[in-house]
Amino acid sequence: MPVMSSARTYNGAMGNGFVRAAVRAGGAVSAITLAAVLAGCGLIAEENAKATPAVSASGAGTVRPGASPAPTPTPTPTPTPGAGPACSTLRCTSVLVTGDMLVHTQLWQQAREDAAAAGKPGLDFVPLLEGQRRYIQASDLAICHQETPVAGPDGPFSAYPSFNVPPQIVTAAKAVGYQACTTASNHTIDRGTDGLLRTLDALDAAGLKHTGSYRTEAESQGILMLQTKAARIAVIEGAYGLNGQYPEYAWQVDMLDAPTMIAKAQKARALGADIVLGVMHAGDEYASEANAQQKEVAHALVDSGQFTMIYGHHTHSVLPIENYKGTWIVYGLGNGITELSPWYVVNNEGLLVRAQFSQDASGKWAASDLAWTPSVIVRGPYRWCSVASDAPQGTCSTPDADAATRLRTATVVESMGAAAAGAHELLITKER
Repeated sequence: MPVMSSARTYNGAMGNGFVRAAVRAGGAVSAITLAAVLAGCGLIAEENAKATPAVSASGAGTVRPGASPAPTPTPTPTPTPGAGPACSTLRCTSVLVTGDMLVHTQLWQQAREDAAAAGKPGLDFVPLLEGQRRYIQASDLAICHQETPVAGPDGPFSAYPSFNVPPQIVTAAKAVGYQACTTASNHTIDRGTDGLLRTLDALDAAGLKHTGSYRTEAESQGILMLQTKAARIAVIEGAYGLNGQYPEYAWQVDMLDAPTMIAKAQKARALGADIVLGVMHAGDEYASEANAQQKEVAHALVDSGQFTMIYGHHTHSVLPIENYKGTWIVYGLGNGITELSPWYVVNNEGLLVRAQFSQDASGKWAASDLAWTPSVIVRGPYRWCSVASDAPQGTCSTPDADAATRLRTATVVESMGAAAAGAHELLITKER
């Protein structure tokens, strides 16, 4: 079954004029019934198919008159090792997550140069992201974070403080292998409802699933459900704030609120989610520690028993990884892509995290491996580059600078006991 969303009221430009009119008028769009949503996504059919025992054409499995019905055998789960490290159980699946995609002027200038060098019109962000492809290919599911609204293909573009970035970043994310992106951030409504709608349209047009911001109130009540070969994975996000701005309607952006996120997680479980990811867009910028709000919300989500892993972004710096009551919390992934800061070296660094989840004999899913890769943005040309100790892209900046980034990242990542709990550096060149 392909990667999917459990609720999609409108898709791309289809019906977009109606959506805009409905949003402006504040009109409610009737919610599709749960049964219709499930049937439309194929969930009911899929579950029924699993529950129906097969009968061979030769008559095996039929019952003769007068004979006692044979007991229905318990279906044996199909072995599904998934991508990534060796699977220690019958079924595994892996999820890769990265930090803020924060596109500044220098990056779209680079994208224009890269397109011209390839003899193509417009902008091409694929070379900027290319280093991530190898990691994505070694994962079953990859999720990015679209930090800012996008403009039309020809602009006008703008960067900080009110972003309106080239939509070609979205098509590049899809091209290197991402299947979904979160969209709730402090910049989500930098360009109001129009910018929010443009961003969702661009994601839909590229074939990227998304959650965190919405076109309609009915859409906001849905849950993003993503399917791998082995598991259904729900993604639930919340942002700490909107830079003092207010959306046209409160339901347009998911805010960071533990009870609301827990309620969504319970709904996701009822819809058949095997794994639930909680995503926090929160924290203090350029910090090296999680703040009180991050810890409080993350611990509350774990304590609910509904979440399989928690991760976050926003601070433009790498934050620690914690194993809290057996559940991983990745407090901050830093920047996925960004312009280089002359003041904050941590702004130029990021974290790529891949979690492998395994299903035990009882059917429960839990993280069985957590691996991280330190990264840095370099320029001349601008590129995302892994500074992991196996140097899969070669030297990023200089050997000494790469080593300093790796040490700085490891020191922060492991400051809450992550290494002792089993988190380790992801050495992509050493895997099968």
